[in-house]
Amino acid sequence: MLQHLPRWLGETMQNMRAGADKIAIARHGSDDRIVPFALTSSAFVPGGRIPVRFTADGEGVSPPLDWSGFPAETRSLALLVEDPDAPSPLPFVHAIVWGIDPTAGGLAEGAIVGEGGTAGEPGRNSYLRHGWVPPDPPTGHGEHHYAFQLFALDCLPHPGGVPGRSELIEEMTGHVIGAGLLTGTYQRG
Repeated sequence: MLQHLPRWLGETMQNMRAGADKIAIARHGSDDRIVPFALTSSAFVPGGRIPVRFTADGEGVSPPLDWSGFPAETRSLALLVEDPDAPSPLPFVHAIVWGIDPTAGGLAEGAIVGEGGTAGEPGRNSYLRHGWVPPDPPTGHGEHHYAFQLFALDCLPHPGGVPGRSELIEEMTGHVIGAGLLTGTYQRG
């Protein structure tokens, strides 16, 4: 969708960005009780470029994810994928999945889909739909960072309905005991 914006418009908006300080994991950065754990992908290295296959320029499927080292008292996991470089007041939400079984060890390629997916319960992305919105930065806007944030929770959240970003964050507040972060990049032009 954003690939159709003219390059000049993307370049004009280059300094308009939500900011990394607004991603969900930044809210918990100073909490010493949160145990960091490993979140990786076989598709890209931390800080590396996300392959075209997982973007709007390719097949647009969600990348595979793996995790380990989460706290033993973890009852469920919640995944929130955000783009802090989006030209908007808040980061663009690419995916929300909650109620993930921590013992699964990961999510397969393409697992983040709407209803009936294997990843857990879907939430609403920034397009107000379920599932994965592939990276789709405006041409000429520069490099975008995609923050895959996995939260270990000491409860089984019940946000009701299909939660968006604010509902999930509210439901997680006070229950985050661990967190994993994996960042990938993508840009056009």
